[in-house]
Amino acid sequence: MTNTNDLCNICPRRCGEARGGTSGAGVCGMGRDPVVARAMLHQWEEPCVSGENGSGTVFFSGCALNCVYCQNSDISLKRFGKPVTVARLREIYGELIAQGAHNINLVNPTHFSDCILASLEGGLPVPVVWNSGGYERVETLRRLEGKIQIYLPDMKYALRPPAGQYSSAADYPETARRAILEMFRQTGPYLINDDGLLTCGVIIRHLILPENLENTRRVIDWVSETFKPGDVLFSLMSQYTPCGALDDFPELRRRLTQEEYDEAVGYLEASGIEDGFFQELSSAKEEYIPEFDLRGV
Repeated sequence: MTNTNDLCNICPRRCGEARGGTSGAGVCGMGRDPVVARAMLHQWEEPCVSGENGSGTVFFSGCALNCVYCQNSDISLKRFGKPVTVARLREIYGELIAQGAHNINLVNPTHFSDCILASLEGGLPVPVVWNSGGYERVETLRRLEGKIQIYLPDMKYALRPPAGQYSSAADYPETARRAILEMFRQTGPYLINDDGLLTCGVIIRHLILPENLENTRRVIDWVSETFKPGDVLFSLMSQYTPCGALDDFPELRRRLTQEEYDEAVGYLEASGIEDGFFQELSSAKEEYIPEFDLRGV
């Protein structure tokens, strides 16, 4: 008989599955024990996160969002990775810090929240980054308070139709808004030290999708209307590269055009958002996608 306390409601899917041990279950396709595909010094995050040495990044397998265009689909959708214990996860953090990592960057960590919380007991000597798709339950985020110094969420959608079409999550816009507000409540306004490194705060990322500029405009509107200068950093990303099973989504089977890129950047520049980053259109390259080969695991 299954104890109802063991049924999973960590993410907004609230699937109620018994995700015991390493057995895959629920929308995320994972058990409760962490599965990791790569641990590395990542040089391709925002400059204030990667710094000179790199961000100590741990890529977790599985995902509850399952976007059709996911650039990390080998680990998010195909679930490639290696199970690790909480003790090993803590060792991985230490190894990355010994290599000079400016922070520990947990990528797509939500469905492993319980074990990650255990791995962070006692704290770390560098900031911890919660790098997620933005599809989070506020109740789960509240459990992280005091353990996470930097939140790096996506704001993928401000419109329900693309959220439902591409991620089977029509509730994404309102869910991500609530989550990001909770993240900001925990960290307060961002702080960058004398070395140009982010020590606490929120960076909101948005990936521009082909033929979805209205969605991008509405995301920019929400950020500009919700936060004042100095509150959060906003990162507009143009690195979209066609990946995944896109037979049913012809609009996503190409990169951004120069016209789409120029329009999105122009809208951002006119929005009043002063703090953040935008990528060059040339960032849309396969080589920016890490090689998931279990190194560092």
